[in-house]
Amino acid sequence: MPSTPANHPRESLTGLALCSVGVIFGDLGTSPLYALKQVFGDGMPVDKPHIFGALSLIFWSLMLVVAVKYAIFIMRANNKGEGGIMALTTLALQGTKDNPQKNSFILTVGLLGAALFYGDSILTPAISVLSAVEGLNVIAPSLADGVLPISILVLGGLFILQVNGAVRFSRLFSSVICLWFVTLGGLGVIHILRQPEILSAVHPQYAVRLLIESGGEGFFIMGAVVLAITGVEVLYADMGYFGLTRIRFAWFGFVFPALLLNYFGQGALLLTDPAAVQNPFYFLAPVWAMVPLLLLSILAAMIVSQAVIWGTFSVTRQAIQLGYCPRIKILHVSDDKMGQIYIPSVNWLLMLSVFALMLGFQTSSALASAYGIAVTGVMIADTLLAVHVFRTLWRWQKAAGMAFLTVFLTLDLVFLTANSLKIPSGGWLPLAVAAALFVLMTTWIKGRLLLREYMEEKHLLFEELEQKIKKNLVTVEGTAIYLARSLRGAPQVLLHNLEHNHVVHEQVIVMTVVTTDEPYVDEAHRVKIRAFGEHRNFYRVKLYYGFKQSADVRRALELCIQEGLVFDPKKVSFFIGSERLSFRTRSPMPSWRRGLFRFMFHNTSSPIEFFKIPVDRVVELGIRIEL
Repeated sequence: MPSTPANHPRESLTGLALCSVGVIFGDLGTSPLYALKQVFGDGMPVDKPHIFGALSLIFWSLMLVVAVKYAIFIMRANNKGEGGIMALTTLALQGTKDNPQKNSFILTVGLLGAALFYGDSILTPAISVLSAVEGLNVIAPSLADGVLPISILVLGGLFILQVNGAVRFSRLFSSVICLWFVTLGGLGVIHILRQPEILSAVHPQYAVRLLIESGGEGFFIMGAVVLAITGVEVLYADMGYFGLTRIRFAWFGFVFPALLLNYFGQGALLLTDPAAVQNPFYFLAPVWAMVPLLLLSILAAMIVSQAVIWGTFSVTRQAIQLGYCPRIKILHVSDDKMGQIYIPSVNWLLMLSVFALMLGFQTSSALASAYGIAVTGVMIADTLLAVHVFRTLWRWQKAAGMAFLTVFLTLDLVFLTANSLKIPSGGWLPLAVAAALFVLMTTWIKGRLLLREYMEEKHLLFEELEQKIKKNLVTVEGTAIYLARSLRGAPQVLLHNLEHNHVVHEQVIVMTVVTTDEPYVDEAHRVKIRAFGEHRNFYRVKLYYGFKQSADVRRALELCIQEGLVFDPKKVSFFIGSERLSFRTRSPMPSWRRGLFRFMFHNTSSPIEFFKIPVDRVVELGIRIEL
């Protein structure tokens, strides 16, 4: 995962735009491997009207969805420069703070979009690598049986590479993908020059005519055409690393032209040789170039898979920070100040899911039946959330908002309806994954809400605590820091310690980590301190982090000292509650969710490791919670 532009102020617009190519355009860039092949894969005639119609559909899908909807409109709806479904959801929620019903709707749409993103994440590496390695079917048919084992070995090596930090190779990734797009464009130009009439397929009449003449089969065609725009969600999600201007520059000036040249080159090839529909991408190349093209395709597919893995790590961390899923172990694999991360549990679970998918479907054509429905679901979520942002935060006129919603939601629904026909043959898989994750996230959110209500009922104000401390308690030397979930009152672990040990430290700090609705909070605004008590020996410390940042209590202690708190960081004691959860018979938590939430709650990552608390200074106290 690359650094943000802020870390490279001297880099040129062109340099960073080209660097972004290797990160955010890889998925869109490998679609020519399989998209046009799948359009004709259901037996559509390979003749001039159908070739022109298919190319017209692909052109206008790229133009309307990627260029207009995302690059021009939705990418402007960024949260302090950050994009993606989580950032967009957080931004949309800012306009519904005083409306609980709208707030609930926005959160539901955002969570569904995030869950569908994960469903898509297990499909993209599988179909990309399989499509690339299937070039062996063209180059050396005798090796066709090795396509699946080779694909699994390639992806297995990539997932193992994450352990040591694949971020080291990010510069190489950009160079390879740039070479890939140059190759796409070059191969396309060769065949377009032989059949220049193919360029007239940009006229929308060919797309309209194909859909009208195809009747009901037009939906099957649209279900294949959507493969050309898979990866558009990555375009939006990773914009924070490069910025809107650089991404637009790379898309309109380099990526979009290269893709169009290749698709139209494939169309020109099919006009000349309809039999090439078996694999029009590889048949674009002369015989002597097929092996190098195969190797380049495999490298490009690996880089696409890497971008998906990074994106999954990023979305997972955002979900944790925003309280949508339990804490899990996150490792930092770079000294970059923005923090390149590796999440072991997500990495291995993703790997096993991808392998199971490949073994189950065997070929890219079979996988295409499952691909697309998750992407279109995320696109619909983006459209709904973006319109809400346009109306509530940007103050668009109602007519403008309705026009945007009508045009693009209609287009999204057409794609969704077309892909819904794939559900029986494999489309159920990403939906099942998304449904399971949606249940997990909503269960966690519901449980956290009940837990917060429980803490509110049990909380004791500092003014009340001060009176209690004066009675029958022994004061001991040193500083005690208590981690608290709530922003109000004394935490349960503090009350538990006072009640059972009857001692209080001469200086008490109650510390709460707060995740803001902004992606980043700089250190100048990290710490807020409030003093309580007659002798100013009680402090409430709030640590503010953006939803794309990881909390670091050790560094926060240094900032507290700079703000005027006096203590020795090496001599403080951290008191953390080791909470055990149970449910009342009439708990508000639905019975079917109770075991699920209890399992997640008891298996969440320790705050000691997650917040980078000095382990040798920690005291854990057992606390029983009944919801």
